[in-house]
Amino acid sequence: MKTIIPIGPYHPLLEEPEFFKLVVEGETVVDMDIRIGWNHRGIEKLAETKTFDQLVFLVERICGICSTSHPIADVLAQEDLAGVEVPERAQYIRSIVAELERLHSHLLWLGLAGHFIGYNTVFMWVWKYREPLLDLFELITGNRNDYAMLRPGGVRRDIYKKDLPAIRKVMDELEPANEMLTKAILDDPVLNARLKGVGVLSKEDAIRYCVVGPTARASGVDIDVRRDEPYAAYDKVEWKVIVQEDGDVLAKAVVRLLENFESIKIIRQCVDRLEELPEGNIWNPIPEMPPGEGIGHEEAPRGECFHYIRSDGGNYPVRVKVRAPTFSNLPSFKASCLGETVSDVALITAGIDPCYCCTERMAAVYDGSNRRLYDWQDLVRLSQEKTEKIRKELGR
Repeated sequence: MKTIIPIGPYHPLLEEPEFFKLVVEGETVVDMDIRIGWNHRGIEKLAETKTFDQLVFLVERICGICSTSHPIADVLAQEDLAGVEVPERAQYIRSIVAELERLHSHLLWLGLAGHFIGYNTVFMWVWKYREPLLDLFELITGNRNDYAMLRPGGVRRDIYKKDLPAIRKVMDELEPANEMLTKAILDDPVLNARLKGVGVLSKEDAIRYCVVGPTARASGVDIDVRRDEPYAAYDKVEWKVIVQEDGDVLAKAVVRLLENFESIKIIRQCVDRLEELPEGNIWNPIPEMPPGEGIGHEEAPRGECFHYIRSDGGNYPVRVKVRAPTFSNLPSFKASCLGETVSDVALITAGIDPCYCCTERMAAVYDGSNRRLYDWQDLVRLSQEKTEKIRKELGR
């Protein structure tokens, strides 16, 4: 007998609202339906009301954990459109900030993964070692999240020589900590029993579903935008792409843990190079944006982040399109969750490190006959009315 188990759109394990409908026979999942579209943010439509410089601040707020990934992809698209070169020093600064973000994102995922399976010791360890990274962000950018470091043609702030020893110190402390975490997780028999062989995504299915990032590399797909389509300073430093073959939840954890070592290696090389380069040359201005199209893609912690921009030669983009990595990775649940138990689906879902706020791009609502019910202005109005209603109910 088949039973339907709804998960979401609000659930303790879901940090953002999404809906998963599981069809089960006993404890085994035999079918699955995923419905996105619960966050009506209208980011792409709102982008058309921002200047090209303001656009960077808007896309930075698509995701707090990827608050450098989206701006990098955005400015790469603008620079592709304008044909502008970025100063060498700015390229190294972009790589430092991007890799610091990768470290804190991977550690965030690892800590939450430990919490989800009841291994709160890992959760506490990771939070301890992640905190100096956020302090480092505050030192060099002024913010622990949403760093506002990117601008078309370069970066907004330099990283001064006086701050470079602090970056080296955090990397020196983080490397042995990450080594300890890696050994603790790989050697733990309970974790191996809980994660190994769970939610396997084969290489063939990974390619068929077009997954990206650690989700793809954990299934043996050797792809990484940093190497395949170099940007920033990734073609100027030595590092390697981490690939695992098993495709299970444990392989996804291993990829992220080993990528942390590569991020530390990249940051150290970029810091050494910054020490040699003259300070100050961090931006080449773009006098005006020509008509045309530009694309930018960046290897975010979760995978390839893609931005498209179209210009008519004015001060505002006429079209902005964003494809976040979670949008590419979500459909793979059809291949990795079927045949698994209900208790494992939550782990498999968390294994891709989903970010649903990155995935939401609703600007209008249509019915089954393709008749528009609500446009973007209607959605804003309905949201404001609902907020005001709740405020009155609470007596505020």
